[in-house]
Amino acid sequence: MQAAGAQVQVTRPLRIVAMGAHPDDAEQKFGGTAALFAAQGAKVKLMALTNGDVGHFAQAGGPLAQRRKAEVEACHKTLGVDTEVLDIHDGELMPDLETRRKVANVIRDYQADIVLSHRPYDYHPDHRAVGTLANDTAVLVVAPFFSPYTPPTKKNPIYLYYSDAFTKPYPFDPIIAVGFDEVAQKKWDCISAMPSQFGDADSWQARYRSNVPTDDAGRKTYLLDMVKQRSADVANQSRNLLVKLYGAQKGGAIKYAESFELNQYGTQATADELKAMFPIR
Repeated sequence: MQAAGAQVQVTRPLRIVAMGAHPDDAEQKFGGTAALFAAQGAKVKLMALTNGDVGHFAQAGGPLAQRRKAEVEACHKTLGVDTEVLDIHDGELMPDLETRRKVANVIRDYQADIVLSHRPYDYHPDHRAVGTLANDTAVLVVAPFFSPYTPPTKKNPIYLYYSDAFTKPYPFDPIIAVGFDEVAQKKWDCISAMPSQFGDADSWQARYRSNVPTDDAGRKTYLLDMVKQRSADVANQSRNLLVKLYGAQKGGAIKYAESFELNQYGTQATADELKAMFPIR
């Protein structure tokens, strides 16, 4: 894959690290795009910065952490991507030097060209910490002696943020949107592989959300439909951008999409350069 223009040129298969706070965050925000990237030969790693060990209403600790790692590995097998789960307690992620080094080492080891994260403006402290950690690794991943036991990246990666609905200090401002209708079932299968979040009666979403059906089949359908609707909402909110990227006919017909904002701290890329890199055809 090769990006157009002078700033960004990648002639080998792209390498992408998509980080989330918990084992289900990157999957929700990037799962469809990740499946498309993987199908085109890119190397993609979905990374959780905590082990998710308090993300359930009836389980916790080591057993839940092990369960969620197994679930996300099954999800990633469906998407065709690599897995990384840091052993940091859920709810306790801090953007400190030790964790900055851990995250930078993953990016350096993977030789990432693109890094994705939450924005540092979010309802959840772990999500905010991920955004700050992503920002704080930019530039340092290139510094040879910041972490001398891992090789620096050849250049500062392109950093992107996932979409969200928060408006302060400023609303999400997408530069790129990806329609993933053709691989949507892979994303839905991925979500269904994580019943600790989207299936159990005591799963996080089943207990956290209101009006969730109490029967197993109805509950699972309801929670999966919730994820589908979020992806449909992104497509509708990004409609003008999708039309610009895909053309009027295809862009107007895309049902499910994921969108991304350019982070100013990484290597800067134009919309055209990102279009050439991303699975937009």
